Amino acid sequence: MLSLRPMLMLLAMATPAVAQDMASGAAISAAISGNTVQGSMSASGAYTEFYADDGTIKGKDYAGNWSIDGNKMCFAYGTDPTTCWAVQISNDQVTWVGDGGPEGTGTILAGNPNSF
Repeated sequence: MLSLRPMLMLLAMATPAVAQDMASGAAISAAISGNTVQGSMSASGAYTEFYADDGTIKGKDYAGNWSIDGNKMCFAYGTDPTTCWAVQISNDQVTWVGDGGPEGTGTILAGNPNSF
């Protein structure tokens, strides 16, 4: 009879540890506030946004607001509903994680290099 233990250990190693390496709300704010993130979202494509300390978002031709809700970063643009993502941060790299897993990535750039 085969033991299930080796199979369970293999399954555990193959399962991504997404929830374990999510940033806290404080860590998200510390990394993002006053900086720019440039990257791409699976649903909307490329983006470059400056996240001002006052909670405003400034892009090339648009603006919005950002906030922290628990351990998620939330975004509001115009009349669109607010959306929130968990965030993985590794050095200057961010991954935006939704309920179904990673939905986008970006690189944190110091300050507002695009003068948005």
